[in-house]
Amino acid sequence: MKVLFIGGTGIISSAVSELALKQGIDLYHFNRGMSFRKIDGVKNIRGDIRNPKEAKEILSSYNFDVVVDWIAFTPEHVKLDVEIFRDRVKQYIFISSASAYQKPVEKLPITENTPLSNPYWQYSRDKIACENLLFEEYRKNGFPVTIVRPSHTYDKTLIPVDWGYTTLYRMKKGKKTIIHGDGTSLWVLTHHKDFATGFCGLLGNEKAIGEAFHITGDELLTWNKIYQLMARELKVELDSIHIPSDLIAKFDPRMGASLLGDKAWSVIFDNTKIKKFVPEFKQTILFEEGVKEIIDFYETHPEFQKVDEGLDRLIDEIVERYSKI
Repeated sequence: MKVLFIGGTGIISSAVSELALKQGIDLYHFNRGMSFRKIDGVKNIRGDIRNPKEAKEILSSYNFDVVVDWIAFTPEHVKLDVEIFRDRVKQYIFISSASAYQKPVEKLPITENTPLSNPYWQYSRDKIACENLLFEEYRKNGFPVTIVRPSHTYDKTLIPVDWGYTTLYRMKKGKKTIIHGDGTSLWVLTHHKDFATGFCGLLGNEKAIGEAFHITGDELLTWNKIYQLMARELKVELDSIHIPSDLIAKFDPRMGASLLGDKAWSVIFDNTKIKKFVPEFKQTILFEEGVKEIIDFYETHPEFQKVDEGLDRLIDEIVERYSKI
C-alpha cells in the first residue's frame, strides 16, 4: 500500500509513521523537511502544501492509495487537497479534532454521533467546517474521505498544559501553579503510540470510507491528578491555586479559547467504534507512565527548557489579582 502523509513529523504523525513503516507500508512524506524528528525509511518529497502552485506541480507525478493531511486546518486547505487528489486516491483521511464536539457537552460519553458545535474556539469551528465540506464531497461526488478526531494526544515532547515548559519551571521554582476551575473535571490523555495502533488500522480500510472516528485513551484523569503526577515526577511539592477558566481567559485569550473551547469541560469518550473497526486498538500506556517520558525528556534536554518570561509574569499577575478577590 502506497501512502502519502502531508506533514508526517508531528507529535501524532511521527508515531503513526513509525508504525506504518513497521507494517510494511510504502510511506511518503510531503513537507518542508524542517522538523527535528527524523524518521528512517520514509521517502521524502520536499515541498510546501501552503504553496498551491508548487504543491500541485510536485504531486502531479505521484499516485497514492491513501493520502493523510496532518496539517489541514481550514476549508481552504481541504479544498486544495480535494482539487489535487480527486479521482487519484482510494482514501483521503482528514485529521479533525475531538474539540469539535459540542461545548458544553450535553451527554456523556461522547460518541461519533455527538453533535459538532464549539462557540468558544475558532480552531474547532474551522475543523467542523472542513468536515462538513469533505462529507459533502463524499455524498455528492464520492470523494473517499475518512475523518479522524484525535483528542489530547501527547509524546515525550508535549507537556499536556497550554503554558508548556513555563509550568514545569514554576513548579521547580516553588511558584504558584494555576489549575483551571476546581481541578476536578475529567480529562483524557492519549499516548501517541496508542493512537498510532488505532489509526494504522484505518489506512486502506474500505469500510472506513464515509465514516468518522475518534481515537482516544479510556483512562479518566482529573486536572488535579495530571498536575500532581507532573510534580511527583519532578520530585517537587505542588503549590497550586485554582482559578476559574473564564477569569484566565480575560488575561490570556489564547489559553482561554483552549480552556473554554475544550479543557474546561469533562470528557468521557466511547471508543466502541474504533475498536470495532480496529480490534487490536487499546490503551497500553497510562499517563502515570507517559509523564515519566515527558519529565525525563525535558530534564535531559536543556535546549527544550524554554521559559516564556512574559508568560511567567502574566501568571504571577493572574495569581495576585485573583488572590485579592
